[in-house]
Amino acid sequence: MAEPTVGILHPGSMGAAVAACAATNANDVLWCQAGRSATSAARAEQFGLTPVATLPELLDRSDIVISLCPPAAAEDLARNLAGHHFAGVYAEANAINPERTQRIAALLGPDTTVVDCGVVGSPPVGGKTPTLYLSGPADATERIEALFATTAVRTSVLGTEVGKASALKLSYASFQKTSRVLVALAVGMAREHGVDQELIEIASKRTDSYLAEPQYIAKTAARAWRWGPELEEAADALAAASLPPEMLRAAANTLARWHDAKDDGELTLTDALDRLAQP
Repeated sequence: MAEPTVGILHPGSMGAAVAACAATNANDVLWCQAGRSATSAARAEQFGLTPVATLPELLDRSDIVISLCPPAAAEDLARNLAGHHFAGVYAEANAINPERTQRIAALLGPDTTVVDCGVVGSPPVGGKTPTLYLSGPADATERIEALFATTAVRTSVLGTEVGKASALKLSYASFQKTSRVLVALAVGMAREHGVDQELIEIASKRTDSYLAEPQYIAKTAARAWRWGPELEEAADALAAASLPPEMLRAAANTLARWHDAKDDGELTLTDALDRLAQP
């Protein structure tokens, strides 16, 4: 199969770097200059992308289009494309929920083959190797795999159902990004009382990720009756330090869903998750 021409929509820091990797196995990688900033133009030039004047020109010349933009713009961007009846592979790689991804697939219509993509990791520069998770029609995911073969972007196919890759991306992001915010709140509270260095010393003794310990969810459920009020106390402490308490109050509300699991040593992971979903 001949090397494809690829179009990248909105070459931001992630999009431009991913597009540059695609160039390894592409005939050309295009980006549209219309409405883009001087910063975008400089970035596209840095990564060796080929400018075109209009979106229709990009679509007419491209076999594969990669959409990587701020999540809020994903549907509007797809809506702009819908009227052009793009007859290639549309790689929907934005951090959006599965329902939005499916809406975009419906919006683009039968002419366009949509592959659901989720990027996990940092932009592929300076030795970074993110993984692009894929779900969608098998022939289309194979084309995306071939596009990034031997590059810094790894690929992993999750199946043929559009929405799976988006779900995995947001599942991971919900933990990873919320954890960073929780770190800011914890250090902020500790600093208010002059014990931030001691807090960091305590944390330095543990390097494992809680996300790698799903079996602990059942123990969390059994202890929720104690942990919930503790987080309410912590939320009060944040508020007293003029820090936002809403995240900890939301966590306390989540723990309240396990109120009837008090000290249940027989609770399984499945039981705990079922109770969380159906309180």
